[in-house]
Amino acid sequence: MFWRLFATYLLLVLTAVGLVGLLVVRRNNTVLLEMADDVAVAGALVVLLAAVPAFVMARRFARPLAELTAGARRLADGDLTHVIRVNGGREHAGVAAALNAMSGRLADTFDQLGHDREQLRAILSGMVEGVVAIDPEQRVMFANERAGVLLEFDPAAAVNRRLWEVVRQRGFQEIVGQGLAGADEHRAELDWKGPVGRSLTVYVSRLPAPAAAGAVVVVHDTTDLRRLERLRQEFVANVSHELKTPLAVIGSTVEALQDGAADDPETRDVFLARVADEAARLMALISDLLSLARIESAGQVPDLVPVRLDRAVAECLERQSARAEAKSLTLVEKPPADGPAAVEALADAGPLRQVLDNLVDNAIKYTPNGGRVTVRWGSAGGQAWVEVEDTGIGITSADLPRIFERFYRADKARVRDAGGTGLGLAIVKHLVQSMRGTVRVASQPGKGTTFRVTLPRAG
Repeated sequence: MFWRLFATYLLLVLTAVGLVGLLVVRRNNTVLLEMADDVAVAGALVVLLAAVPAFVMARRFARPLAELTAGARRLADGDLTHVIRVNGGREHAGVAAALNAMSGRLADTFDQLGHDREQLRAILSGMVEGVVAIDPEQRVMFANERAGVLLEFDPAAAVNRRLWEVVRQRGFQEIVGQGLAGADEHRAELDWKGPVGRSLTVYVSRLPAPAAAGAVVVVHDTTDLRRLERLRQEFVANVSHELKTPLAVIGSTVEALQDGAADDPETRDVFLARVADEAARLMALISDLLSLARIESAGQVPDLVPVRLDRAVAECLERQSARAEAKSLTLVEKPPADGPAAVEALADAGPLRQVLDNLVDNAIKYTPNGGRVTVRWGSAGGQAWVEVEDTGIGITSADLPRIFERFYRADKARVRDAGGTGLGLAIVKHLVQSMRGTVRVASQPGKGTTFRVTLPRAG
């Protein structure tokens, strides 16, 4: 810029001097021709003298423009905090002020965009659903952490890679392909095959123009929902079966009585006893169902007060003594060996009584004649505990994780012979949890089972 301005000034001077010389030659005047040499010398002096102010003026005009250019380049490179300062006229200052104002507005806009982007990332990262955005060529533009967990890939390393490169599951690729091929949102279920088996629901939505061929893939983990649905179906089937069996016995017995069995006193008494037993079984089942529904609905809040475990255990064994004597079982109380027997737990007396009754009742049912049921209690740290140990048939390791499920039966034939509704341990688990406690079980087939209930200690 400087040299162009300088050359322009000199060109103007040379043009003026040249015009004067041309005028002298054209006049063809002897005096003027005699003065030509002097004019030439004077013209040369004029050119030399004009070069100095031309240099100064060009420099003064070009320097602010150079500063503006350098400042504009820094702004273009992303340095929006740079403030352009020039030493020049009002025109240069006006341009600098406009550029500075523009950079300030751009900085505010970029800050807002950055804030919005981080906020969006935080929202997407906090979602329980996995979210993956792909471009028209199925390259990953964004993936949140949940998508990485569910689809088993690194979200940061997946960006700009093809989706099939990071998620190598044929079923998933087929669902995404079907979603991209259609105009509407596509939804499909997927059984994820991997180190952690999952049930997934995949939604594929096409992005609006101009990214019409891209899509957003949302992955929802439905493993728990499917498990709960299976439990619901099993529960309905089990309840139907448990209700159907006694009702069928009652119905057939009543029919037999109507067909003439009522005329035989001995037969009639046997049939009526069977009806009474099945009716009692139905009442027990309904009572347990209502208890479980009440506990699970959290409609009853336990009243946690100090309860002495020695008294609760003694009362429980007294209630169960008749049933134990009928099977020649020995009921044993074992107080703490290294402390006072009067251990107090924070519990609700009613639910605690139901827990102990159910555990001791189970122990009596599944312990052969002549066996032993031991109830011990104690404390450790801030916890109080009760154990019910039997010498019964035991539970296999495959059945242990499911014994607290409703209606689950480890040995269906023996359970039915022993009676019961199949809801006792489910009730125990929910009651203990409502009192802020835990229940655990250890067992060996043929050697017996031990249930341990832990509750907060009073005091």
